[in-house]
Amino acid sequence: MTCHCLQNVLQDCIQGTLSEWFAAMPSSLESELPSILECAIPENTEAITPEEREELKVSVKLFLTESDPSSIRNAVGMACLLLGVSQLDSVIIAPPHLPEGEAQTLTHLQPLWEELESLVQSQKIAAIGTSDLDKTLLEQLYNWAQVKPSSNQVNLASCCVMPPDLTAFAKEFDIQLLTHNDPKELISAAGFQEAVQGSSKDLQVDNWRLEWVLRYSIIVKSRGIIKAKGYIVHAKKGNHL
Repeated sequence: MTCHCLQNVLQDCIQGTLSEWFAAMPSSLESELPSILECAIPENTEAITPEEREELKVSVKLFLTESDPSSIRNAVGMACLLLGVSQLDSVIIAPPHLPEGEAQTLTHLQPLWEELESLVQSQKIAAIGTSDLDKTLLEQLYNWAQVKPSSNQVNLASCCVMPPDLTAFAKEFDIQLLTHNDPKELISAAGFQEAVQGSSKDLQVDNWRLEWVLRYSIIVKSRGIIKAKGYIVHAKKGNHL
């Protein structure tokens, strides 16, 4: 699936979910949305039962649009609640997209990684990983971190072959290298607004902003197949009208 198709799929998912939710919306909300909405379609998500938990692996990739560590805890908590689990097997963090010409640094990553480490220590996450770090930055993070990254995703759209220095470092320190084709921005602010506007019955939605998108996959360990996958999207209402 290309990056453009992925953005369209997510936008369609958001619009479809909101349309279904708005269709059943109480009449008391018809004039103005409250500051907090939980637009969940329970029948679209099948929680994991305790009996099947040992056979399943729950993997998550979290796309942040803001450098707010509390978003990580919020996202992990919502995923655990929605999926009916006490712990996620792995979480890969995709830091916020930086302005053109600005490079990712360890300083950007440290507060986010500290929050992930806290969630590992409290047993909400078993393993944590990174996305799109080159050898230099991955090494800096590895040397600084208390809980070491177990994986690093590499976008093969911008790098057709794994860089040899990254491969050698990952092998030496037992870091799994994975590939992905996610866009730098999973869904743009404009795309999110379009999805909300297209489903909201002309309500005031232009001051809602996307905070994070979590993508989960539930994998049957013994067979290596995906049992279920989906997205959790979190947006916040701004203070202005």
